[in-house]
Amino acid sequence: MYLENSSNILPNRSLLQFIVSPKFSVYRHVILISLFSAGLYAKNDVYMEPVNSLTKVVMLLSILSLFYLNMYRLVPALIFKEKYIQYFFWIVLVFGIITMLILFLKSYLKPYIRPKYQEEDQGSDLLGLTVYFIFMAASTAVKLFQRLISHTRRIVELETATMKAELGQLKNQINPHFLFNMLNNVNVLTRKDPEKASQIIMKLSTLLRYQLYDSAREQVLLTAEVKFLEDFLNLEKIRRDNFEIIISKDGELEGVQLAPLLFIIFAENAVKHNEDAENKSYVHLHFIMKDKQLTFQCVNSKPGKSESDNHIGGLGLANIKRRLELLYPGKHKLVIQDLDDQFNVNLIIEL
Repeated sequence: MYLENSSNILPNRSLLQFIVSPKFSVYRHVILISLFSAGLYAKNDVYMEPVNSLTKVVMLLSILSLFYLNMYRLVPALIFKEKYIQYFFWIVLVFGIITMLILFLKSYLKPYIRPKYQEEDQGSDLLGLTVYFIFMAASTAVKLFQRLISHTRRIVELETATMKAELGQLKNQINPHFLFNMLNNVNVLTRKDPEKASQIIMKLSTLLRYQLYDSAREQVLLTAEVKFLEDFLNLEKIRRDNFEIIISKDGELEGVQLAPLLFIIFAENAVKHNEDAENKSYVHLHFIMKDKQLTFQCVNSKPGKSESDNHIGGLGLANIKRRLELLYPGKHKLVIQDLDDQFNVNLIIEL
């Protein structure tokens, strides 16, 4: 039902693809130029030839120039960034230039006017300016509509991905193997070291509470995410003697908010694939916050003989990549390096 309600806000799929998809861009421009050309061709022949044809060509080029200038430069640079005063200034400036050009051309081309248009009312100047205004308004409306459709599609895709992620999260929230090991350790420690057993239970409780409830919000504190990863790795360290954990933080992390559970997939895979019975294994996490840019690095050792050529892949990597694309489009960079002795993940997010 959630997805059905979301999809109702989208127009017909074919029309939507034609309006928004880049692959139809050429067709849209051809149709636009054809309509402008047809409108000017139907216009009365006020001037003698060849001046009349040249005038129409100049008008067509000027209209298209204004249309595309407004659509691809002024609207994205000013309207999309809520710089309305600057946009109004540019529009007034453009119309001032157009008005002066029209007056200049009319005076210059006056000798070439056909006899029956010699007494033409000067109100045609106002009509010409009105036509230019309509084209400017139309280009603004088209760009805003395209942006609305693009954002609507992204919201629907994000809702779909979120619901799938929530379903997958419910299935994998409590890793049975991980939970079984923790409970086994607690069972042993209740007799040997009851205080330590109590600490493990509290950490496990905090971990599960965050994963089940706190991370359900759209935005969480970065410090809470770091604490969640610390609890997860510290619980893993309990059952592994030769296991090193380093979590470093650089910059001001307090108060920073972001989407939840963006890093746990990398930590889980680091733990899952680096266990080595013979040598020391490690997982190093680094969080760097600078100029509203968050850098996350996950570095882990690899055992001498890797059981899998693809350290992190399948649905886990595909899902996190898709989530990043939907949550931070054009504002993130993910680089994964599979080296001989270690595995590196580097994620940069513009917040």
